[in-house]
Amino acid sequence: MVTRFDIITFGSATWDIYIEPEKMDIISSNEFCSGKAIAFNLGSKINLKNTSFNIGGGGVNSAFTFRRQGLKVAYMGCVGDDGLGNQIIDKLRKNRIETKYIQKTAKASTNCSVIFNNGIDRTIMTYRGASEELKDVKLKRAKWYYLAPLSGKISKLTQEIVDYACQNNIKVAFNPGNSQLNLPIKKLKNIIDKVDVLILNQEEASILTKKEYKNEKEIIEDLKKMHEGITVMTKGERGVVVVQNEKVYNVKTKVIKAVDKTGAGDAFGSGFISGLIKFNDVEKAINLGLKNSISCIKKQGSINGLL
Repeated sequence: MVTRFDIITFGSATWDIYIEPEKMDIISSNEFCSGKAIAFNLGSKINLKNTSFNIGGGGVNSAFTFRRQGLKVAYMGCVGDDGLGNQIIDKLRKNRIETKYIQKTAKASTNCSVIFNNGIDRTIMTYRGASEELKDVKLKRAKWYYLAPLSGKISKLTQEIVDYACQNNIKVAFNPGNSQLNLPIKKLKNIIDKVDVLILNQEEASILTKKEYKNEKEIIEDLKKMHEGITVMTKGERGVVVVQNEKVYNVKTKVIKAVDKTGAGDAFGSGFISGLIKFNDVEKAINLGLKNSISCIKKQGSINGLL
């Protein structure tokens, strides 16, 4: 059977709404885990300096990177049977990303996030709606699968997707979210054993290995034991660590002023896999992942700056 796609992506499809209030106070309080919070006057009308609308979500963000890198891409996910869902599908089609495997549901609205960006950091209010209604997935052949986080009840689909890939010689890149990291340990181990590339940020790696976030060396040593394929741990502005067999690549990144950090992790992960597909070389893959992530955060919106 001829394989039609280089890669199929799985994960959320979201509308991101960016708002910039004229006045947004930042208050310090130990009641919040970050020690800070944003505050508005209760019962008031808050004037906005600016708003913008962009599509995003892990499955969509990664699909855009792969398409811009010249790969044949399909996206599998679920949107609401509404205007926002139709607009996401339309934009994917216009960018020649296959959409016929997208499901629509009347049970929930299309995922939506409201993003407050004050130039220092961002706060995201997220509605995870239609994406969690994905079901009865009819999996298709491809050279690669890219699994962005599958949240909530659809995290249980991870095993089915990975098993199908394993049985059909499809390579798998797995970027688990919290729901997947909290799957029963035996099930999660079985999944990780079957994936070719495991992609985590340092917080996720800490959760997986049950090691303190700051104990980077211990986390890496545990990741070596847990996964025999290529393992990636991103560290934000401090760069990335990639383990391939016993070789460890520890690469620093160029620090730039970010316009918007939304989607930076997706940009690195999908850029890295694009590099592996195109060059079959880890160092070149790291370089492409970092360049894509840096380019992403230079513009507002998780797909607008992708290479």
